Amino acid sequence: MSLNNYRVGLRIRCCKGVHPEVRRACLEFGRWLRKKRDFPMRVVIYLKKDERIKNMNGELVTATFFAPFDKANEPYIRIATGDYDRLLKECGKDNALAAYLRSIAHEIIHYKQWIRDYPLDESKANRESKDLIRRYAKTRLHP
Repeated sequence: MSLNNYRVGLRIRCCKGVHPEVRRACLEFGRWLRKKRDFPMRVVIYLKKDERIKNMNGELVTATFFAPFDKANEPYIRIATGDYDRLLKECGKDNALAAYLRSIAHEIIHYKQWIRDYPLDESKANRESKDLIRRYAKTRLHP
């Protein structure tokens, strides 16, 4: 079955308890991503209210990308946002929100790797996600 037979697009779902400012920033980033990237198979980003979430290995992390072995199953991304108040105090609003956007960008790069059947490469995801965030930041400075 080709990717053409699947649902397409990027969706963002917020759990109850996610800070409204985090929700707003992530939804705005999602709108921009939809204009700049193709999502040939639907991927949902779940914004969680927890400070950490468990990955498939049981480790506590801030973000995960679920890449199913069988492409008949849709991938998804989970982002932990429960530390927003702490980040806000430590580094300010812009940097706190940027942390979540960087996590989303990183996992979107993994999605892109998975769609293309490339190995999930952390160093490449780090580089490409930084570039993606730089491009987005330029639109925020000069809307």
